[in-house]
Amino acid sequence: MRNTIGGILTGGGLLGLIYFGYMYLENSESFEAFGADVAISTGNYVPIIISGIVFIGGIIIAKLNKK
Repeated sequence: MRNTIGGILTGGGLLGLIYFGYMYLENSESFEAFGADVAISTGNYVPIIISGIVFIGGIIIAKLNKK
C-alpha cells in the first residue's frame, strides 16, 4: 500500500516540477543594459518548491516500505 502511495506522490511531484518549472521559465523576461543581458523572472517559485517536497516525500515513503 505504501509503495503505491509513494509512487503516486513521486509521479505527481515530478509532473508538478516539470509543469511549474516550464511555466516559471516562460514567465522570465530578459533585456540588455550597458552591454549585459539581464534576466528578470516574474514567475512564482512556490509551486516548484511544493512539488519538490511532494516528489521527495513520495520517494521516502516508497523506500520506507522496502526493509
